[in-house]
Amino acid sequence: MLTMWGFSTDNFKRDPSEIRGLFELFKKNLQEGLAKVDKGEAEKEKKQVKVRFFGRIHLLPKEIQQMIKTVEDQSGSKDAKYQLNLLLSYGGREELVDAINQIIKEGIKEVSEQTISEHLYTRNLPDPDLIIRTSGEQRLSGLLPYQSCYSEFYFSKKLWPDFSKEDFVDAISEYERRKRRYGK
Repeated sequence: MLTMWGFSTDNFKRDPSEIRGLFELFKKNLQEGLAKVDKGEAEKEKKQVKVRFFGRIHLLPKEIQQMIKTVEDQSGSKDAKYQLNLLLSYGGREELVDAINQIIKEGIKEVSEQTISEHLYTRNLPDPDLIIRTSGEQRLSGLLPYQSCYSEFYFSKKLWPDFSKEDFVDAISEYERRKRRYGK
C-alpha cells in the first residue's frame, strides 16, 4: 500500500493561475491513465492495483471529480494485490474536523479512538508504517496527523522528482533496521 499527497487544502490559497496549472496537470495525468485503460494496455497491472482518492474531493473542479470516480471504478477490486491512495484536496486538520462533524451528525455521545478511526477519510486502511518526506523539510505539514501516531519517519533532502528507486531502497533499508515499539 502506498499513499501519496498531491494537493493540500492549503494549496487553494496559492495564486489562481498556479492552481489552474496544477488542475490541468491532474487532468492530463488522469486522462493518460484512463486512455491506457481504454486501449486495454496494462490490463493485468490495472487489476492488481486499486486506486483510491481521499480528501475534500468535492472542492475540485467537476471534470476532475468525474475523472477521479472513473479511475476508482476502473482500477482493481478491493482485493487487489496493491493499493495506491492519492490525497487530493487533503488537509489533516480538515480530515479531523470532517470526522468529528460526522460523529456529531450521527448523534454519537461517547467517542473512542475506534470511533474516530471509523470516521476518517482513510477508514479501513492500516496506519502508515513509514512516512517518507522529501524536499529537506522535517515536518508533516498536516499529513495524516491521527494515523501517523506510531509511524516511522524518513527525511530526504531530495525533491520528489529527484527521489530515485535507490533513494527508496535506502529508506526501506533504514526502516528495516529500526525497532518498532508502538509507544512501549
